[in-house]
Amino acid sequence: MGGYFEYRHTVAFAETDLSGVADYVNYLVWQGQCREQFLRQRMREALTGEADRPSLFTLKVDCDLLADVTALDRLSIRMRVLEVRATQIDLAFDYVKVTDLGEMLVAHGSQRIACISGPRHAPAPVPDALADALAPYADSVRPLAGRQS
Repeated sequence: MGGYFEYRHTVAFAETDLSGVADYVNYLVWQGQCREQFLRQRMREALTGEADRPSLFTLKVDCDLLADVTALDRLSIRMRVLEVRATQIDLAFDYVKVTDLGEMLVAHGSQRIACISGPRHAPAPVPDALADALAPYADSVRPLAGRQS
């Protein structure tokens, strides 16, 4: 089993509703922030300079809430790779509340991402550099030649 990429976040008061509980939409935002931090930290060189590199487009996103999260809670959003196919990537996210007493899973979610390129946004292959960067966070990533879209 692979590891996970971790994004740490402290819930802000602005991310909660009137009862002090984090709004659902913020879980989706935190997924995006986790993914962006992964790209920034692990793919910075690959993302600069290539004018014809494919873009990442989110096809699907979801999140199941298991427990309330409130302002000032410390979260660890943990991204794992479920599958890398020819033109798409499936990611899983675990939201873990971190306290002095331990950790508790408070939500889990997923994303499906497509690689696209060109003015018509045609499907594009997952770049080798991206597949390589994702590999440490995957349960199993098939070799590039063996991927299916």
